[in-house]
Amino acid sequence: MKNIWKYMKEFVAEEDAVGVVEIILILVVLISLVVIFKQQLTSLVKNILSKITKQSNSI
Repeated sequence: MKNIWKYMKEFVAEEDAVGVVEIILILVVLISLVVIFKQQLTSLVKNILSKITKQSNSI
């Protein structure tokens, strides 16, 4: 019975490590996408903010 608990604890510990690796990989992919499309993202945000500013002046 003790062996079963030991194996279960080891399995849970291994699964936690896999979750951490998954989160790190997702963050790396997101950061790389931001770096790749930085110019497009900044121009998109500037356009949206300028439209908001123009429309807010008309109110």
